[in-house]
Amino acid sequence: MYTFDMLVVGASGGIDETDLSAYLLKPVDSEWSDGIVALEAGSGQGALARILRDNPTLLGEDNNHCAADLYDSVVSYVISHAHLDHTSSLILAAGSCSGRRKRIYAAKDVLDALMDHIFQGTIWPQLASFSEDDASHLYLLKEIRLKYQPIHCDISLRRMPVSHGDDYESSAFFIRHDPSQKEFLFFGDVAPDKLSKNPRLGHVWAETARKFPEQLSTIFIECSFPSGHPDELLFGHLSPEHLLDELTTLATEVALRDSRKNTLRRPKKKQRSAGNPDALKGKLDGLRVVIIHCKTDLKTKIHPRETIVQQVKDLVKQAGLGAEIIAAVQGMHISI
Repeated sequence: MYTFDMLVVGASGGIDETDLSAYLLKPVDSEWSDGIVALEAGSGQGALARILRDNPTLLGEDNNHCAADLYDSVVSYVISHAHLDHTSSLILAAGSCSGRRKRIYAAKDVLDALMDHIFQGTIWPQLASFSEDDASHLYLLKEIRLKYQPIHCDISLRRMPVSHGDDYESSAFFIRHDPSQKEFLFFGDVAPDKLSKNPRLGHVWAETARKFPEQLSTIFIECSFPSGHPDELLFGHLSPEHLLDELTTLATEVALRDSRKNTLRRPKKKQRSAGNPDALKGKLDGLRVVIIHCKTDLKTKIHPRETIVQQVKDLVKQAGLGAEIIAAVQGMHISI
């Protein structure tokens, strides 16, 4: 049974400003007008207006929402890091959105970056505030703690820090539907642990394995570049080979968890599982991995996403992990 509806406003990573990371989310049993959580804010109202013009029944046969209506219904933004391809539409809309005051949830350093470098009266007007009492500012900045906290009716969020290059932090979010306790995992930009000076993904995968598949069966994760892209030019992103490494780590954590449940096997099995591909066969059966943030190449007619996703599919199939690999595409309506 599904618990969330998601609308993909933008799914790519640079340089096409019309298709940047942006996702609208609501509980499946509520209306869009009841309140929306925006995950990232690269593209925004302009992109959504075009999506709805091209597919006017995307949100249902009786849908009469326009893009401005939907963004007026946003109650919370969740931002993984402060880079412009994840924040630009939020900034541009700050002086024009109507409706209720909107909360921006992010790590403290992300909120400080927005205040110190964007909403400081020069690059953009001072339209955000940390103060609950400062109702004249459209945006209320709220720090995300490292434990679950409510961000909207029936939705709670937990942040886990991840690396986005050697000196930059991003976030992974466990997003929970409180009534059912079902969750999904959503990554901002992320570097592979293999290349990071501050590897952090192991903790995320251990927590994911604990929840999979009963509580959590969907992961949104970036894969910015195709196979063969030089490691020194990844700039804190993943390629198919590195994504396979991370999914293999997750499968190893699942195998370890399963061994602990089996009294005939011992916890030491983790090291043997990591070196024994057969021990990981099918360990990710039932997991849906949604590829996001594929970098756009405007010089080609075919979006690199198609190549990247096929490469990930082939690698996962060869490894026998069992996960389903799909791509997030602008304009998709995804049930989670």
